[in-house]
Amino acid sequence: MNTLLRSITLAAIVLTTVSACSKSKLDGASVNEVPETLPPVQKPVSVNVNSNVGGYMESLPARYDSTTKTYPLLIFIHGVGELGNGTTDLWKVAGLGTPGYIKQQKFPASFTVNGKTFSFIVVSPQFKTWPSSADVDALITHLQGKYRIDAERIYVSGLSMGGGVTWDYAAAYNSKIAAIVPLCGAAGPSDAKANKIATGKIAVWAFHNEDDGTVTVNNTKGFVNRINALAPAILARMTLWPTGGHDAWTKATNPEYKENGMNMYEWMLQYKRAAGQ
Repeated sequence: MNTLLRSITLAAIVLTTVSACSKSKLDGASVNEVPETLPPVQKPVSVNVNSNVGGYMESLPARYDSTTKTYPLLIFIHGVGELGNGTTDLWKVAGLGTPGYIKQQKFPASFTVNGKTFSFIVVSPQFKTWPSSADVDALITHLQGKYRIDAERIYVSGLSMGGGVTWDYAAAYNSKIAAIVPLCGAAGPSDAKANKIATGKIAVWAFHNEDDGTVTVNNTKGFVNRINALAPAILARMTLWPTGGHDAWTKATNPEYKENGMNMYEWMLQYKRAAGQ
């Protein structure tokens, strides 16, 4: 009788353990699959990434700490007016473009593209002086060591100075990112840069105002036309508005602004880097 009882007890323990393990695996999978519903959480992070990056605004999905999955990364680069020390000046980078919409809680918790739902990690660095492509790359390397980032879905955008840096980074590190959105970019186009972006198979959607008196619209036209002349795998696109002066970013980064049914964030998420590219 004691042997029978022990056998029944042992069987019950085994079944309970198997059930608990199965439930744990199921819970883990379901936690990662639940779409975000709350606004992303943005906060300042002061850290010396290198001599030119003293900090950044970090925006994480609300449930980031409850999941184990990786997330697409969007780097948003500010203009020259927002240069600062990365500590007491960090508030400057949260006012314009994508970080501004996050601050106002007007940035969607998630985006659904091709039947899949994504939430971004958005990092808005503050540079002390006009950044180099190497500065941006140092930041991305730092972030990859700190956050759970989907290496196939890294995107870069920026306004004015940041838009120019976006063009330059895509040319210098064309194997690292999937798509860019330069806004009134302050960088001169060249055949060499266009070739790097085209051969890197980087998706491009650029914005500019025709009457921009600060940064010429010919920058954007020059880049896009040179890239497309090379018959790239992904044709570069541009949106040119007739008026608006230098501010092409407020409209472009607004999640409510869409072309062909997609805002810039949904458009970016269509693209990822294939392994080995």
